[in-house]
Amino acid sequence: MKLARLALPLALALSASTAMAQVPMDPLDARDARRLDRMEQVMRELRSIVFQGRDSGKPVVVQPAETDYQLQEVSRRLADMEQSMTRMTGDLENANRQAELARREAETLRAENRSLSDRLANLESQALASTGSAPAGGLAGGPAPAAPTAGLSANEAFSQSRQAMLAGDYAAAEAGFRDYVSAYGDNAKAPEARYWLGKTLTARGAHADAAGSYIAAIRGWPATTWAPDAVLELSRSLIALKKPADACQTLAELAKRYPKASTTVQTRAAQARTQAKCSA
Repeated sequence: MKLARLALPLALALSASTAMAQVPMDPLDARDARRLDRMEQVMRELRSIVFQGRDSGKPVVVQPAETDYQLQEVSRRLADMEQSMTRMTGDLENANRQAELARREAETLRAENRSLSDRLANLESQALASTGSAPAGGLAGGPAPAAPTAGLSANEAFSQSRQAMLAGDYAAAEAGFRDYVSAYGDNAKAPEARYWLGKTLTARGAHADAAGSYIAAIRGWPATTWAPDAVLELSRSLIALKKPADACQTLAELAKRYPKASTTVQTRAAQARTQAKCSA
């Protein structure tokens, strides 16, 4: 019988192994100890297989004696997977926290922008109310323009009005910029035209009209070279209109929106804060 033939050599091997274990031996190095442990493991598995075959009467199927090693490898891989899952979970939680912070910051910024837009609209309404209804050019207080820019392109009209401003002809500059705003209100340079128009109005002491012009110029807080000065001029117009609280709020927004404004603007802003008696 095949089982009997397999059992006899196995018994002899087990006896030899037992006899070897009883003979005193020199201490084994680490490599020999591992080999002996592997051999004993194989012998135990073989004995288990033989006994199983004897008891069941089924053919004996010998598997590689790698059970412990395979279990260790599986355990190692499971540990690696657990570490990877832990890292992924941490990364996901961190990403969720960052997304939540970004969402809250965006909501705060939108709320601030709505508040500022409402404040500007209120200032503009007050400026217009002090002088009456605004004409088509968007501003009150002053004669209707005599169409000095008729027949000119938008760029030519803007340049001509700017040259009049530089030459000190504020009346011509005011008429030119009013006409420009009326004719090219949707043009990309329209906000700047409103800024320069505000300058001409400030020059002749029309502070309410000037404030309305500056407000229209800086609506949306543009990132331009002239925008910080427009905000500063708005605060000065509000001071002239006896609205120091509004002027102080405007100056606070100047520092917040344009922290890199020129030294000249920052110096004049400090003077305006002193004049309006703004709190520190």
